[in-house]
Formats: sequence, structure tokens, C-alpha cells
Amino acid sequence: MRIAPGLPRMKFLLLVYIDPELLDAVPAGEYDTEMRHCIRSADALASQGTLLGSNKLEAPDQARTVRVREGRTGVFDGPFAETKEVLAGYNLIEAASLEDAVALAAQFPWARYGSMEVRPVADMDAERVRVGA
Repeated sequence: MRIAPGLPRMKFLLLVYIDPELLDAVPAGEYDTEMRHCIRSADALASQGTLLGSNKLEAPDQARTVRVREGRTGVFDGPFAETKEVLAGYNLIEAASLEDAVALAAQFPWARYGSMEVRPVADMDAERVRVGA
């Protein structure tokens, strides 16, 4: 998806959630094909200036969740959520609208094995000014 020059662009974070059971059922060769396609598409989007950054995350058992409550720090193994789908990666993009970002997210193969959450990125420069930081 290429955005015409001069149109205002907003940033969106595409959060990739996968259902490990669905992904584990994909034959290795098919997974590799999907990943190659995804990487090539990402390279094309990056060269257009649409994709600003992306990463695949390690498995949830490698994660730690940190919470501070009443001055005490708690560190827990893995993500601290009761859900079937797990956060597997992200893509930071620029698009003209939420609708364009959603259309782009639907093109990622991982939407078939979980979901893609599309979330507008807040303007931290405006927040910095607002709070006087």
C-alpha cells in the first residue's frame, strides 16, 4: 500500500497475536513460505516508507512481566494474561487513516493464525509539551 505524497500520515502499531496451536499445525515448509513472503513484503513496505520498524518476538516462556505495587517489584515468568493468543511481534507503520492501516494488517499472513491489533500511536511530542517535560 503506497500513500500519495503530501497526504497527512499517522503512525500505527500493528500488534501480531498468534494462536500457538494454529501455528504449530502449519507444516514447516508452509511456515517458511509464509515467513519469506512476510519478510519480502516488509522490505517493500520499508522501501516505500510505510513500514518504520518490525520485529518478531521470542516465545512467551522467554518473557518476564514486571509489576510494581506499593513499592514492591514483582517479576513473573511469561506474559501475565489469560488468553489463547500470545503477542508474537509488531510492525510500526505510517498510513493515511485507521482504515488504511487495517487494510494493511489484513494482508499479513499472521491474521490467519491469530489476530492483528491495529492501534494508533499517540503523539509523544504533543504529550511532552502538554506535561512540560
